[in-house]
Amino acid sequence: MAKNATATADAGDEVVHDFSPLLLVHRSGRLERPLVMPPVPPGHDAATGVVSKDVSLSPFSFVRLYLPPETGAGAGKKLPVLVYFHGGGFVIGSAASAAYHRCLNDLTAACAAVAVSVDYRLAPEHPLPAAYEDSLAALKWVLSAADPWLAERADLSRIFLAGDSAGGNICHHLAMHHDLRGAAGRLKGIVLIHPWFWGKEPIGEEPRPGRAEGVEQKGLWEFVCPDAADGADDARMNPTAEGAPGLENLACEKLMVCVAEGDFLRWRGRAYADAAARARGPEPAVELFESEGVGHVFYLYEPATEKARELLERIVAFVRAE
Repeated sequence: MAKNATATADAGDEVVHDFSPLLLVHRSGRLERPLVMPPVPPGHDAATGVVSKDVSLSPFSFVRLYLPPETGAGAGKKLPVLVYFHGGGFVIGSAASAAYHRCLNDLTAACAAVAVSVDYRLAPEHPLPAAYEDSLAALKWVLSAADPWLAERADLSRIFLAGDSAGGNICHHLAMHHDLRGAAGRLKGIVLIHPWFWGKEPIGEEPRPGRAEGVEQKGLWEFVCPDAADGADDARMNPTAEGAPGLENLACEKLMVCVAEGDFLRWRGRAYADAAARARGPEPAVELFESEGVGHVFYLYEPATEKARELLERIVAFVRAE
């Protein structure tokens, strides 16, 4: 190869956006996603007895449905529905990834619920609002009971949304969406697990300016959402920003926010829970649960630990409480 051609190739391989460990963007347009793992298929989970299947919703999105085993006094009864949205900064993640598949098997069995894990389009190939649009379409599909598993086993008056990191952000977005307000679209509850919220001005002990645990928050948000109004203070990223819609408009009966002591997003999660409690009043209470000594979405990678089991138990109690 000629010297100039080699130089051009080297220049094309230069990293122009470094959102490690989630995404590297090269000048040539090549994308690297270091954390992406091969997908796993649905089916029967021997450890929990849960069965799952994939349902295509469009050429670019699908859901993975989960059914718990029919055992005990609840056999044959309609079950609550847990709709889960994976995290990954809107740039990685899948409902078919091994970590989420294992997590949903565990949640389905423990909650005794029909679970729906939503796969959505990722940035930068599909910038926001693509992920929001796919998630809303999936939730409307759930509400329509179009699948036999939902029609036969799901109690659509008991729908819960849950999601981690970017998925927690999606849960907030959906609960604030005008299509879900009112009696016909109310949700029983939402569970935000280590939700990805941010803002221009630091709060608590947030690291500023620059990088936080390898991810440039402002840069990544504006990269995945090019039309963000006012950058990181866009209401979709900072629900407590001045001028953001009031959290009293959340279309859910109750709210749980989970944070982790070692997570740099914990301050935003706490602030969100406090703001929601002030906006919604004392009843129903907003539940804030903090896992001590662990980091962001630790339960996905360390599911057998005591802290992961404790988090699972608290989520299960929230879903099963009437």
